[in-house]
Amino acid sequence: MSALIHSGTSRTHSDDATTPSAKPNHNQHAAVAAAGLETAATLAEVRAALDALHTREAGITRRLDALMASQSELSRDLGRLDMLRAGLGSQVIATRAIGNEMLATAAETAGDLSGKVRKLDLEKNRVEDTLRVVEQVAELKACVHGVVGSMGAPQDWEAAAGYLARVSHVPEDIIKGPFAAGIVPSVEVPDAPWTTLENAKESLCVLFLREFEKAAADGDGAKVTRFFKVFPLIDRTEVGLDVYGRYVCQGVAGTARTTLKDGIGGQTRKDGFFYANAITKLFEHIAQIVEGHGGLVERHYGAGKMVRVIERLQMEADVQGGIILDTWTDERTLDRKLTDVKSYPFSFLVQSFLPPQSRSNTPRINSPAVGAGTNGRTSEDEGVNMKEVDALLSEIAVMLGRWSLYTRFISGKCVLVTPYNIMTGFLFRRSVEKSFQLDEYPPGLSLRMNKSIDGEAPYIIMAVDDVMYIMNSTIQKSISTSQRDVVSSVIPSIERILSADFIGMIQRKMRDETYPKPVMQGGFPPEDKIVQFIVLINSLDTANQYLNRIIDGRISHSEEQSDVAIPGEGLKESFPFEKDAVMVANQLHRLQKTFLAKSTELLSEGINVLFERVVKLRLRPVLGDTFRDADYTMTEQELAEYAEQNEEDPEQVMEMVTRRFERGWDMLMKPIGRIMTPATFSVLSDTTARYLSRVLEKRILSYSGKTSEYGAIRIERDFSAIVSIVAKGHYGIREVFGKVTQLMMVANMEEEEWEELVALDGDDGIEWTLTEDERKKARALTKGA
Repeated sequence: MSALIHSGTSRTHSDDATTPSAKPNHNQHAAVAAAGLETAATLAEVRAALDALHTREAGITRRLDALMASQSELSRDLGRLDMLRAGLGSQVIATRAIGNEMLATAAETAGDLSGKVRKLDLEKNRVEDTLRVVEQVAELKACVHGVVGSMGAPQDWEAAAGYLARVSHVPEDIIKGPFAAGIVPSVEVPDAPWTTLENAKESLCVLFLREFEKAAADGDGAKVTRFFKVFPLIDRTEVGLDVYGRYVCQGVAGTARTTLKDGIGGQTRKDGFFYANAITKLFEHIAQIVEGHGGLVERHYGAGKMVRVIERLQMEADVQGGIILDTWTDERTLDRKLTDVKSYPFSFLVQSFLPPQSRSNTPRINSPAVGAGTNGRTSEDEGVNMKEVDALLSEIAVMLGRWSLYTRFISGKCVLVTPYNIMTGFLFRRSVEKSFQLDEYPPGLSLRMNKSIDGEAPYIIMAVDDVMYIMNSTIQKSISTSQRDVVSSVIPSIERILSADFIGMIQRKMRDETYPKPVMQGGFPPEDKIVQFIVLINSLDTANQYLNRIIDGRISHSEEQSDVAIPGEGLKESFPFEKDAVMVANQLHRLQKTFLAKSTELLSEGINVLFERVVKLRLRPVLGDTFRDADYTMTEQELAEYAEQNEEDPEQVMEMVTRRFERGWDMLMKPIGRIMTPATFSVLSDTTARYLSRVLEKRILSYSGKTSEYGAIRIERDFSAIVSIVAKGHYGIREVFGKVTQLMMVANMEEEEWEELVALDGDDGIEWTLTEDERKKARALTKGA
């Protein structure tokens, strides 16, 4: 009994030590034991069942003991957690206390500090503003008393003017403010500061004018300069410039009168270039004044102030120049000479054009018959003295040349050219930019022939009209100035803006916005992209036409040399000297040449893209459909039988290729042609024709040795019809198909004719585009040839 228990216990202990997979054995033992007790029939069976029950009980007891042991450890861990939770709770309470008490106090303190700092900054700014006002009022008071003191017993006028110049830096609101009104006045200077200052300025201005005019009358240049410099100090700049202008004009007038009265270097009025030299001296005198006095004026009165003096000088130049020209006209009896010149009959020339019997006896001047002996006829007998006319022309040329030099000098000194050039460049470039900002494509364009098109050709972007109109206006305005320096700057500026910005914008639109690429691989580009791309091509072509009209309206070209620009009448009127007019004409020609080179290059690239991306892709299926079922191996009889079997008219079968190509060609090219300009569509048609010519050449040669004689005739008929369809309205395109034409001609020659042609060995009078090898292939087109 004890051995069985021991063994049972041992087994149970062994089972308990196994993995969890052994747990089902306890249930199995329990089930066996219960079943054993119920079914036990012998003592041995009862004992075995009892052993099993004891084993089960022992196992359960051990498991309970293990659970109880682990529960005590768990209780200890839970206790530790409770202790930690209690500690953490106290920490949380402490942290909250820190946040509520310490940090809140610090935040409040920081807020108070920030507020105090802002308040201090505000107070500091107010103090600084107050100190600034006090300093300015103190400066004002010192200047007011300094002015009054200097104008008193010392009569130090420069010092008084210096005080007035210092007070000009004090703001007007300070001078006229209530603080200054209460602080500045004193027993010596009881008036308000602004009143005192204005009275001082007026008094000093009267004084300086009197002293300046006295110095000018005495010819004291040092005193003139002394008093001229002080007018800006008392805020009387305009008065100083006016009086100085009168002063220098008096000198100009006096010099001009002396020149006319006393002559120049011993010359008298009778001398040939006396008046030209008088004009020259007048201009030189004014130029010396501008050059020599300009620095003084700019230094004391400010940049650009010399312009006012130049205006007065120019008025005096007009007066004195007019006196010189009037005297010259009277002395040279110019009006009488002009009358004589205009009325000169040119009798000898006129008589020479008449028949001999109608000529009167008009002797030749200075001929031997007349000039011999004592009856010599002098040049005065002609009615117009040629030497006097030539001398007058020389004198006028000198005058005009000096006037041109003078006007260039004055325009440069007036600093008008530089601002004009800068602002013109800005205005034109900004106009180009704005034109593209507001740009629109023409609406209602479509490649579907069943849809009508709104508007009128050419179909271009709005920017082209705007830019070209502004360009024309800008060029005309610059030419109207009659200034070489203006035109030589403005036209190159227009050239750069057109080439870089205008062409660049269209190029970027072509590349980034409208490039005709398919949405899916293997498809066709969207219709709207194709239409917009065509519009940009039209825009370049139209811009070229506009520019040519604008430039050609002002210049022409030499018949011998196309690069030589000849100024038009408008340029000659604005620039009376030929050298200047030619210079402007060359500038315009360079603008035209540069723009056309860049735009034409982009235009050619655009047309090539249109062909490669649109026309070529759509032409391939057209050609595939055109030659579908086209069998050139059939004889005439076989073709008739084929037509009969398919219940078709033989003539319609013969025209099948032509009809298919014409339908496909029209569907492809007509929608494009009604949108493009004639010039660009002509280029596109020519490009397409060249590609089609190569395709037809290869197709003809691919039939070599495969066609019947009747098939060769049909090839010539079909391909000739295709050429006629492509060249419709563009007869020159036929030349592109010269190789195709010659291939068909050689293929269908009679044998005798061909032999005769070969025998001539190049002396046949035909300008061949075919090589000898190609001619042999064409001749071998039919089977058995």
